[in-house]
Amino acid sequence: MDNHVGPNDEVSVDDFKMTTPADRSDTLLTLARRVRLVVMDVDGVLTDGKISYTSAGDEIKSFNVKDGLGISLGIKNGLQFGIITARESVMVTRRAQELGIQHLIQKTKTKLPALKQLVSELGLRFEQVAYLGDDLPDIPCMEQVGFAACPADAAREVLALAHFISRHNGGSGAVREILELILDSQNNGSE
Repeated sequence: MDNHVGPNDEVSVDDFKMTTPADRSDTLLTLARRVRLVVMDVDGVLTDGKISYTSAGDEIKSFNVKDGLGISLGIKNGLQFGIITARESVMVTRRAQELGIQHLIQKTKTKLPALKQLVSELGLRFEQVAYLGDDLPDIPCMEQVGFAACPADAAREVLALAHFISRHNGGSGAVREILELILDSQNNGSE
């Protein structure tokens, strides 16, 4: 396979798979370089996928601060961010506000229509979108975008179609690793 492609060349997503930094092919970096919008699921991507409740019935979620810093660096370097999740949570709203995530779509069972509307509203093309997902409801979005990525502990169907598989599990730095790849490809990474 010829890995030397230009930023406007047609690239087939089936041309490669990447799971480690040593595998950073020119093709993968070209796909990552095109990203202008990063859209993520929450449970299993930004969190470890566990849902805990207090004795009072309040929901508890834990977020990784390294993932948060990666998002902040991405915003600082011109990326836009969105969350599309099937559940609704005040903790997700709070975390999105804390990080400055511009687009938050909650309580949507079918994510692809929400993603299509967001991409259209922003005047982007799907090749400019990265989607970070971990389970079956994320597959339609991952199949549509130019750069699909997932945590190491994603469902096997998701692992099979991801352009990039993080070495980290959801909620344990996977988002940070994926964002570092995108930012590095755009020469905006921070040391």
